[in-house]
Amino acid sequence: MMEPRNEAQHFVGCDLCQQPVSFFCRRCGVNLCDPCVTIHLRVKSTKVHEIVDFASKDDDDTCHCDSHPKNDCSAYCKTCDAPICILCVSIKHKSHEMSELSDKIEELLKVIAKENDRLQSSKHELEKILDHTTKMLSSISLYYKQRKDEVMVRGEEWHKQIEKTVNKLNQELDDMQKEHEAVLQKQKKEFEELIGKLDEMNGKTVKLKKSKNIKEMQTFVPVIQNQKNLNEFSQYSLPTFYEGKIDSNNLHTYFGYVEKMQEKKTIILEDEFKQRELPGRRILEVPTVTSVIDSGFPANEENKNRLYDMAVTDDNKVWMGGASYELKLFDLQGHLHHTVSITNKGMYICMYNKQVVYTINDGVRMISDTDTVVTMFTTGDWKPFGVTSSASGDLLVCLRKDDQSKVVRYSSTGTVLQEIQYDSQCQPLYKNATYITENVNGDIIVTDWEKKAVIAVDKFGIFRYSYSGKDSKFKASSVATDFFGHVIVTENPRKKIHMLDRDGRFLRYIIPEGGIKNPRGVCILGDGEMMVGECNTGIAKRIKYIEE
Repeated sequence: MMEPRNEAQHFVGCDLCQQPVSFFCRRCGVNLCDPCVTIHLRVKSTKVHEIVDFASKDDDDTCHCDSHPKNDCSAYCKTCDAPICILCVSIKHKSHEMSELSDKIEELLKVIAKENDRLQSSKHELEKILDHTTKMLSSISLYYKQRKDEVMVRGEEWHKQIEKTVNKLNQELDDMQKEHEAVLQKQKKEFEELIGKLDEMNGKTVKLKKSKNIKEMQTFVPVIQNQKNLNEFSQYSLPTFYEGKIDSNNLHTYFGYVEKMQEKKTIILEDEFKQRELPGRRILEVPTVTSVIDSGFPANEENKNRLYDMAVTDDNKVWMGGASYELKLFDLQGHLHHTVSITNKGMYICMYNKQVVYTINDGVRMISDTDTVVTMFTTGDWKPFGVTSSASGDLLVCLRKDDQSKVVRYSSTGTVLQEIQYDSQCQPLYKNATYITENVNGDIIVTDWEKKAVIAVDKFGIFRYSYSGKDSKFKASSVATDFFGHVIVTENPRKKIHMLDRDGRFLRYIIPEGGIKNPRGVCILGDGEMMVGECNTGIAKRIKYIEE
């Protein structure tokens, strides 16, 4: 702590005239006597000064001269890039370029304020991450307990399988033993009978040796000749138990394993997204249908569905997938440009690097420029549903397995970059994640058919909001977002299209002239237009909902 400065220690003079000082200007950092205060204010009247009594000023408010420590700095030498006192001005720095100390202070404060604004702009994002981290920390033990329980259940399944295998092998051994005993009993009886015959013939032979009855001998000769010697007999091996090799290093391949905690760096972008307005424009009260496309897909026999999903290309054409084993490419006037055969129905499609991508039972495939079907990656036991490309160049895929559902971010080669499955309380976010999109602010938005809701998380996977419609009959079907961050949700089988703001608040219904029947697939064509597919009619309607 600095010692208080007083006149007993040293004399402090006015920076202008070296007379005893009475005041201090916080703005300019100069010491002033009584008469010089008036001069100082008059000469620099364009500036706002803060004049305080010298005795009440804090030494931390001032900068002491390096060459004359008893003096406060009152000017700034641009040549030396250093603050100086009044004596330095006239001695060491008299030929240098000078500026007001207040000007330099103002310049530095502007830099500090700008940098502080930059740092403060990320505070909200950091607070969100801190809140998520705090919640995760409070529930981390619960999360790990759930994983341990899963391991225990797996262990119990193995014990059951082992017990079942042991019982099966024991039963096989019991059956083998019975069969083996029966075979040996039969063999024993056959050998006993054979030896009995040999003994009988031996006795007859001994008897005939003592006899002179030639007729009896003649009768016995063919009998003994017809008795064959035993050339071979069957031997039966005893069972052997061959133990399967237990390779502890590869045991996890069959039992399962725990994926280790991984660190993934996520960039926090400053000013990543600013509110986009609609200057001079408005949402149309009655949106208009500007064109209609008949996709021509047949009706599904079970539920009469025809048109499932759509994706718009860079040159304003639309890929459509429906209830047949093909994808179709239309222009906005409804002309069919291209058809590609696939091995399953085109229920979930998107554009990725200018190519159409779709999901199959166990992976994600892409159609190349030459119409070759390329498997991008597989998803193992998890079945993929909705798919969308992200601004970061990755693919976001909805996955389901048994009663579990999650969203996974994949690279183009199938590397898992992010998994979104639980909220901060380790509760499942989704029950039946179906369609998916990414908003302009990075939110990942999913329609959940079982929860009958739209669920949004931010780019970190932190829960943002859930929208469940305006009444209890709401059933979200597909979802898309436009340039302004609006969230467009189709509701099938009801005849409604919901528009939400980027925070999940309901804005209005988008119902075009003539209405819309069973809307399902939806994609944004451009500035103020969308394409909505009627699931049962197979008709896609181009709807203008924002005026020019």
